[in-house]
Amino acid sequence: MSQLISVDALNRLLGAPDVRIADTRFDLADLNSGRRAYEAGHIPGALFFDLDFDLSAPVGVHGGRHPLPDTETFTALLGQRGIGSDHQVVVYDNGPGVFAGRLWWMLRYLGLDKVRVLDGGLAAWREAGLPLTSKVTTYTATEIIVVPQREMAVDRDYVLRHLEDPSVLLIDAREEKRYRGEVEPIDPVAGHIPSAVNLPYEGNLREGRFLDVDELRSRYAVARDAKEVIVYCGSGVSATHNLLALEESGFHGARLYVGSWSDWTSYRDAPVASSEES
Repeated sequence: MSQLISVDALNRLLGAPDVRIADTRFDLADLNSGRRAYEAGHIPGALFFDLDFDLSAPVGVHGGRHPLPDTETFTALLGQRGIGSDHQVVVYDNGPGVFAGRLWWMLRYLGLDKVRVLDGGLAAWREAGLPLTSKVTTYTATEIIVVPQREMAVDRDYVLRHLEDPSVLLIDAREEKRYRGEVEPIDPVAGHIPSAVNLPYEGNLREGRFLDVDELRSRYAVARDAKEVIVYCGSGVSATHNLLALEESGFHGARLYVGSWSDWTSYRDAPVASSEES
């Protein structure tokens, strides 16, 4: 099954009893903008999930800027919002799919496999002239049974142990300037994890939509011969965009370094590469 859904296909699903829609709009520069945008207008039936409050745990010394919430806590939240094990879930953000990708990955991590991201997000929905509502959606709480797929995630120690393993491909999803260590607007150290290759998530898109399957497969050809693929970014959010692209193009089983660069650089002894170093 494709990990993406078109605006037309989602429009045909509106109101179906087995469908849940999740709005994940967020702005790192304005933390309340997503909630305000949702209240101003969203796809009918959509629930709102906030990256900081719903999709992340409190920040600690280590673990990165967006650590995963406790599995039981997040599972309970889904049930309270009315998302059950058998629902089809469609996730969207403003368009690029970065924040939608985070929830897409988290639901798959819990073992839910009927999850898709709206290709083009709300921008595509608006462009198609489809309806919006300001009505806040609520559903009756439901039971949800999850089977966490813990092999989908790795931590710093796992990455450290495999830095010299040629069969493990490490992909950095951040923009090239951050990967090269030329700029670092957020974290205390610039550069990238040694041996990582740079495939910025923006390269998965053309005019706000994901590339077609053949183009994605070509973009991720570097993964073809790897025994294992691990993707990271700044804090475990935009990396999920690459994971979605990998899955969409047929490269299954790639893993997320959840803490990513913000976790990596929280350790003073972390090895760092910059410029064209590998």
